[in-house]
Amino acid sequence: MRQNLALLLLPLMLSAGAVATAADTASSASPTGGAATTVSLSNAGFAPVVAPADLSAPLPVADEVVVHKAERRLYLLRRGEVIRSYRVALGLMPQGPKERAGDFRTPEGRYQLTRRNTHSDYFLSILVSYPNAEDARRAHSHHEDPGGSIMIHGLPNNLRHPPDYYATADWTDGCIALSNSDMVEVWLMTQDNVRVEILP
Repeated sequence: MRQNLALLLLPLMLSAGAVATAADTASSASPTGGAATTVSLSNAGFAPVVAPADLSAPLPVADEVVVHKAERRLYLLRRGEVIRSYRVALGLMPQGPKERAGDFRTPEGRYQLTRRNTHSDYFLSILVSYPNAEDARRAHSHHEDPGGSIMIHGLPNNLRHPPDYYATADWTDGCIALSNSDMVEVWLMTQDNVRVEILP
């Protein structure tokens, strides 16, 4: 089922101009040890997209997602073992946990992946269940709105900066962003309600 979805998502990824950095290329090709196919988007001004050579090959499904903010890395784990690792961008104010709406910080704590959206302002997005009970308690104790709508997502559908900016800067309102090619893998290799731990 997820491999069939991969076949459906690949044209969407190509039409949206999915960006893959050199690091993305290595992480996409190396975990399975298989060959990778590079699809050129040079005419559109984007870096190459790397797609699996064999889309019928089974993908492992993660049972946990861990984000290390200081490392700018998102890890997919299965039975305690890392099966994929990706570079991420964080909120414009990446230090410290999210405390209130509009503070441009990325949360820290334990959450779940919940609703998925193929029609957001970004290339695929998955909602993170922020705020949790502790987040809400902390914000309310300071008479603040904790905010919400924290997502793991790809690039904006309408880029406002050159692609290299998104590959190197923290640019979100507090969400966790990946390249579009990496976002496809995260989408395919996670299920609803999987655990997400966001660490400092």
